[in-house]
Amino acid sequence: MTEATIALIVMLLLLLVSSAPIAVALGLTSLVYFYYFTTIPLTQIPERLFNSLNTFPLMAIPFFVLAANIMSRGGISRRLTDASNAVVGQFRGGLAMTAVLSCMFFAAISGSSPATVVAVGTLLIPAMIRSGYPREFSTGIIATSGSLGILLPPSIPLIVYGIATEQSIGDLFIAGILPGILAGLMLLVLVIFISRRRAYGTGEHQIVMTTKQKVQAFRDAGLSLVLPFLVLGGIYGGLFTPTEAAAVAVFYALIVALVFYREITVKDLGAILLGSAKTSAMIMFIIANGILFTFVLTSERIPGQITETLTGMNLSLFTFLLLVNLLLLLVGAFMETSSAILIIAPILLPIGMELGINPIHLGIIMVMNLEIGMVTPPFGLNLFVASGLSGMSVLQVAKAALPSALVLLAGLFVVTYVPFFSLALLGGG
Repeated sequence: MTEATIALIVMLLLLLVSSAPIAVALGLTSLVYFYYFTTIPLTQIPERLFNSLNTFPLMAIPFFVLAANIMSRGGISRRLTDASNAVVGQFRGGLAMTAVLSCMFFAAISGSSPATVVAVGTLLIPAMIRSGYPREFSTGIIATSGSLGILLPPSIPLIVYGIATEQSIGDLFIAGILPGILAGLMLLVLVIFISRRRAYGTGEHQIVMTTKQKVQAFRDAGLSLVLPFLVLGGIYGGLFTPTEAAAVAVFYALIVALVFYREITVKDLGAILLGSAKTSAMIMFIIANGILFTFVLTSERIPGQITETLTGMNLSLFTFLLLVNLLLLLVGAFMETSSAILIIAPILLPIGMELGINPIHLGIIMVMNLEIGMVTPPFGLNLFVASGLSGMSVLQVAKAALPSALVLLAGLFVVTYVPFFSLALLGGG
């Protein structure tokens, strides 16, 4: 290990421990490396930052963020809740089941875990509490179900992984469908079991909808649910690239929100555009500094050295995947999703390919691990969002989310060792 490598690791750890924003930590560490350990002029740093963002696939991120914000402000969560009630509202524990289904539906539109927690939690946490569900259970299940937003397509972390590893974003979107559905179904089973065993929801009125009401509920939500099929169908139908699909998603969201739902007006678009620009800028700043740091790692041959070390240990496929999951679960508890992918994916990918692991499958494993990190203290983002919605402390939300987080962990184990779930829709597995 060279002097430069040791300095890099020490400085990055010190910045992270000091609670510096992850993008700042990555950027400052890279700056120090360029200044002290290379002859590259510092004037090239802005150029490298710009070039790291000057790629066509990255344009999908601000478009998907904008589409999600338009749809989330347009009454979508209420319509998705009505559609979910049409499916499970008549059963005991139906409101808790509705929460999980609503999160799955909204996740497939927004691609964002925090947005899913806010949109569904604002509506359903108070409703569940009024219906006899404990505040802890209601908040925990929403926080965990909302994490599906980074797995079900369209998913911003999957876009980041595709760019970092030069894999097909369309293939990653398709690969995330079955694992996302599996995780959602496992959460539904947990909700049914707990609700009936503990007699939760005793105050809720069984929602018995007529066939006409069910048809109306699905009709109202149908325009929203078309978006994921439009994106994936367009990509795999050869009509447009993932980036062009994101632009189409914005256009579709505008038409639905302004013309059909009419819950926002043209005057609201300014605030929506500003909010989307702030979110996109934050993500892009992280990505730019992450790609710069990846260049530093590559310059120091750190990924290559780790690959040589691990392959020299003759690890079995089972052991390697177990170590990958342990590493990513730890990283996910402390790092933002996109940053973790940008740093770790270039290191793990060569080793995984050496062991015969499909890069798409490895990407799904990474995102599922980081999905669990969204509800893992100390820095799980969904914990903070759910805490703000429910009035509970972050640690209380983490404790409440533990049973459902363990279910996601079981789903991760299945997907890790059964590649069928990631690759079946791509014709593999």
